[in-house]
Amino acid sequence: MIQNILIGFKRFAVLIPGIAIAYFATLDLLPYFDRRLPLGLAVFVTYIITAYVLIPGAIRLLRMIKPAKHLPLYCVTPDGFASDPLNIGIKATRRQLIMAMESSGWHMADRHTLKNVSLIGLSTLFNRTYKKAPVSSLYLFGRKQDLAFQIPLKSKGGNRHHVRFWATTYDDKNRLSFSAIHWQNRRSHLKGDELLWVGAASLDNGFGLIRHNFQVTHMIDPDTNKERDLIVAGLQSNQIVNKTESIKLGEPYKLINRVFNGSLHTDGKMTVVTLKK
Repeated sequence: MIQNILIGFKRFAVLIPGIAIAYFATLDLLPYFDRRLPLGLAVFVTYIITAYVLIPGAIRLLRMIKPAKHLPLYCVTPDGFASDPLNIGIKATRRQLIMAMESSGWHMADRHTLKNVSLIGLSTLFNRTYKKAPVSSLYLFGRKQDLAFQIPLKSKGGNRHHVRFWATTYDDKNRLSFSAIHWQNRRSHLKGDELLWVGAASLDNGFGLIRHNFQVTHMIDPDTNKERDLIVAGLQSNQIVNKTESIKLGEPYKLINRVFNGSLHTDGKMTVVTLKK
């Protein structure tokens, strides 16, 4: 009985920031823009600020104030929706990770800049491959990916294998498990420290509409396990792998994707690769 009351209280507490934001948007933000813009435009601007600035910001702030005590099962979109499952980990320095991935045929994604976004548009318009095209930002531990890599698919405009990595530290004195990974103790990944790079690998194989805002985005292939296996096989073929181990993050599950008619499934495991020195 007491446990059910606590669960109910926690669920209601999660709603409080959303209620506060909705109250502010309705009674303050919308009237402010309505006095300065046509009603339709005022509603649109209020929606953009609320959905893309206030709600994502509140969610990330909440995760920073109350961080997870274990490794999550998946990363999330900027507005907090479940996205790609975590399925790959690589023990290496930042330099070693980049060299290992590039030697296996992966291209490190460019940063989001006006120039690079323009290059995406041009490559789509002229049906040219942009091997280092930026990837969208997904969040883990309240921050976007530290590094991302991809392999474009030939004759499949814009479709690609891709993986995002987040730098973490880990307890190297005991057997590696999901509870031994310490993202909150992360040191700067720009230094030469060996870190555990936690990754989410997936395959873009088409386009679809996002359920909650009708934006056009990539459709993800449901089988995320084979994307993890693709990375491991590539590293092993280059003979740069010292050992591999498997961490159980949870039970196998199917995740309803944010895209209409989209879903992802995973065996709930993360393969961790230790590179040779």
